[in-house]
Amino acid sequence: GKGAGLVVEQEIFGINENVRFVCEEYAKQGFVTLAPDLFWRMEPNIDLDYSEKGWARAFECFQKFDVDAGVKDIAATIKALRARPECAGKVGSIGYCLGGKLAYLTAARTDCDASVGYYGVGLDGVLGEKGNIKKPLMLHIAELDKFVPPEAQAKVKDGLKGMANVEIHSYAGVDHAFARHKGDHYDKAAAVLANSRTLAFLKKHLA
Repeated sequence: GKGAGLVVEQEIFGINENVRFVCEEYAKQGFVTLAPDLFWRMEPNIDLDYSEKGWARAFECFQKFDVDAGVKDIAATIKALRARPECAGKVGSIGYCLGGKLAYLTAARTDCDASVGYYGVGLDGVLGEKGNIKKPLMLHIAELDKFVPPEAQAKVKDGLKGMANVEIHSYAGVDHAFARHKGDHYDKAAAVLANSRTLAFLKKHLA
């Protein structure tokens, strides 16, 4: 069908089952979804599971990943999505883990109409770019995130405090990837709440 566009930004596991699931779920809600293969410079079509071997390869990819080049790829994806005939109107972005950081940088460095980041890693290191965020941004933070310590979470919240176009939600008692479908740390109550907030936010700003 036709609808607003949505760029889905991957975790460190490449374009895997979970990314495809997210794309399909938002397509059911009327969005035209597109997930760019952001690891293509290392190896096209990386698709990892959550086994020990998958995690090892994922961290290897994460360490080699060029964030700046990845954001440029996202900007190109936004442009490509806007050009598709089924994309009617605005284009947003949504990202998880590594993609959560990329969603923040998408808001800061591209003309994306609205962005959502779930448990983004390393956000405390890119707060210097907050002045470039002109469009709406929503962030979901897991309070027990083993990759984002409490000090980093506090720094992000304090750093973005008072920005009218930035909305931050914190979830008590949940770990990183609490919204990952079939994930070890999946928390249904937190995931449903975060996803309902995201859907309302995207529908409001991409209508």
